[in-house]
Amino acid sequence: MARQHPEEPTLVEVTIEEVKAMGKQGMAHPSTRPVLIGGGIGAAVGLLLDAISWPVGLFGGALIALLMRVKR
Repeated sequence: MARQHPEEPTLVEVTIEEVKAMGKQGMAHPSTRPVLIGGGIGAAVGLLLDAISWPVGLFGGALIALLMRVKR
């Protein structure tokens, strides 16, 4: 199925650009703190739950925070 607006970037493209910008600007980038907080919350949940470990929770929490930030 073709995209309706091929000139608009996809969610993957926008996310990659956001991660690149966060890497270049570090803590000065507005998305860095929410993503780090999301990762911390995910790691804490991973420690509390037996089903997942803290690295999986860290990655999942950071990913959810990043996607929520990019979708806005």
